[in-house]
Amino acid sequence: MLLIRNGFVIDPKSQTAEKQDVLIHNGKIIKIGKRLWERLKQKPEHTIHADGLIVAPGLVDIHVHFRDPGLTYKEDIESGSAAAAAGGFTSVVLMANTKPPVDTAETLEYVMNKATKSPIRIHTCACVTKGMAGVELTSMQELSELGAVGFTDDGTPIMEEGLLKNALEMAASLKKPISLHEEDPEYIVENGINAGEVAKKMGLKGSSREAEVNMVKRDIHIANGIDAKVNLQHISTKEAVGLIRESKKTNPFLHAEATPHHFALTEEDVLQYGTNAKMNPPLRQEEDRLAIIEGIKDGTIDIIATDHAPHSKEEKEREFKEAPSGITGLETALPLGITKLVQEANMPMLDFLARMTWNPARLYGLKAGFLAEGGPADLVIFSENEVFQMRKSASKSENTPFFGVALKGKVCYTICRGEIVYDGRRM
Repeated sequence: MLLIRNGFVIDPKSQTAEKQDVLIHNGKIIKIGKRLWERLKQKPEHTIHADGLIVAPGLVDIHVHFRDPGLTYKEDIESGSAAAAAGGFTSVVLMANTKPPVDTAETLEYVMNKATKSPIRIHTCACVTKGMAGVELTSMQELSELGAVGFTDDGTPIMEEGLLKNALEMAASLKKPISLHEEDPEYIVENGINAGEVAKKMGLKGSSREAEVNMVKRDIHIANGIDAKVNLQHISTKEAVGLIRESKKTNPFLHAEATPHHFALTEEDVLQYGTNAKMNPPLRQEEDRLAIIEGIKDGTIDIIATDHAPHSKEEKEREFKEAPSGITGLETALPLGITKLVQEANMPMLDFLARMTWNPARLYGLKAGFLAEGGPADLVIFSENEVFQMRKSASKSENTPFFGVALKGKVCYTICRGEIVYDGRRM
């Protein structure tokens, strides 16, 4: 048995927020209550004294790239799992743009078999279209039956409207979510940087905000009337936030996610961090950052996802136009959220944690993101006000602008299936 004693337990599903003990046995939570340690007949093998710490459901990230198979010099399932555990995540959903992509039963089974060896819970999406080419749908029913938890061509928008409509109808029939990359290539000259003043200073034309706004508008329109759970990925513009807010009034199946880097940084940060601030969609302007924060706070954006995208040092050291887009994010997501949303934007901790636990788990139908007696013993224990600085990464890659940046919020323990999979007190 494992006893977590005197922690401040926050559970978004039940709206719990009070000081309690949590007792764990055989991978399950067997009791939640006050002063449990006084009534135990059997002494637990291990006790975590959580005085002054927050005890929450293990974080759930529905948008990560572990690069396995095919690009494992950047990341693999083992190193990605370690990074997730270090960040407080006990469940992740892998994107399907590997090499080869997850568009066949064979590749899906490879990923799922390797995931069984992970200390955390790993799920995976399958591709919407074969080869992510946007021409022909995959065998979505077969891939769903084999265990794909959802569908996405993340990294590539689905441009053919009829094909997307067919994909949404199939996803609805399978009761699986479909996540959409919202960037129209017609409005992108160079990806990874906003078409604005900073791009001009760098001699670039960049990616126009219309690339996202037009796709969001189009996809909201196509999704209307189809009971498919649609997730609009990594929203970056104020206009898209407004469109989603309005559409959610009539479409209960619409969801949206934002990344920590989009609520923490702007295009100005590209001048300081260079290619480590290059991502798709790009960092926008301060008014966009503030709109994203407001959207997260009011529930328009109901999910925070990292879009963890590792690349090698050599790749990121190329000239800006030639370097790949994407940054790592699993180990800095919680402290960025605490710093930028809870402490600076006065977002209630309960609401913030809902965006990182119960909401994403519910979208993907995962048995995760909540604390309950009889439920899975997947938890994160963290100190809200303790300073965290990433000095070393559990990931294979360190392509992040947040390396060495002092943030508030430190993961002390990550527990998955009742086992301590990360001990921050020993780090």
